[in-house]
Amino acid sequence: MTYLIRPLPLAAFKPLFQMSDDALIALGARRMTAQTTHSCPCRVSLMDADPGDLLLLANVRHLDAPSSPYRAEGPVLVRETAVQASPTPGELPDQLTRRLLSVRNYNANWMMTDADVVEGVDLAAWLRAGFARPQTSVIHIHTARRGCYLAAAVRA
Repeated sequence: MTYLIRPLPLAAFKPLFQMSDDALIALGARRMTAQTTHSCPCRVSLMDADPGDLLLLANVRHLDAPSSPYRAEGPVLVRETAVQASPTPGELPDQLTRRLLSVRNYNANWMMTDADVVEGVDLAAWLRAGFARPQTSVIHIHTARRGCYLAAAVRA
């Protein structure tokens, strides 16, 4: 059983990069600059920003099922120069393999069926095992320490 990693869509963020800092603040977003290597994972390109890269920090609802008690939103980073990632089935972006992760399995009704904390190097095995269970529809991947949403995985 294999999986496909789904990044957030670039189109949702492009207009934000044209806004003034005051307009971004009114939306609860901020412009920022990456300071250190591997500190700012872009949710669109699925690549870590390099020091000096410009980013947006914005709040995104990543689980928007109205009937689910697990509806969730939180902060995400997007590089100003982001290009939409399109991973192939079974491909894990390097960004995911270098972090401690929180993984959350959901069924078709957006009810959580399993969750764990895994090292990024073990993510592929976790995803394969998760999708081997018929009830798993999607797996959300978050940073374990700060809890920020990184990407979703679906059955491929």
